[in-house]
Amino acid sequence: MAYPHAVHAEESATGDTRSVPVELAPSYRSSLDADAISPEKVSQFVRAYLQVVSLIEQREGELQSTETDPESFRVQQEIEAEALGLIADEGLTLQEYMQLLSLANIDPEFGDRIALQLQEATD
Repeated sequence: MAYPHAVHAEESATGDTRSVPVELAPSYRSSLDADAISPEKVSQFVRAYLQVVSLIEQREGELQSTETDPESFRVQQEIEAEALGLIADEGLTLQEYMQLLSLANIDPEFGDRIALQLQEATD
């Protein structure tokens, strides 16, 4: 699972800064129609995304301090399992989550929709 922990800040011509997720898992490239995605699905994705990012930030130090490959792998698997639980708790499957993440990166209008909700959720 690719971790969606990278966040890209863009500055518009008006000077406002917004964050959009930028990491993709190529196998989840989306064929979704952004207009067909319900506001509830978008909200579920935003909540899950913020929780996954928080989880990764909380466990990043632990992962970086691992001294052996098996230890690193174990921590990565723990993080993945916890992230999958967070995603499921918001009512999304991993495939839905990854498709929405991908779509946010390839469809500028949908990316703006996600960025706006991310900004509102963190204000």
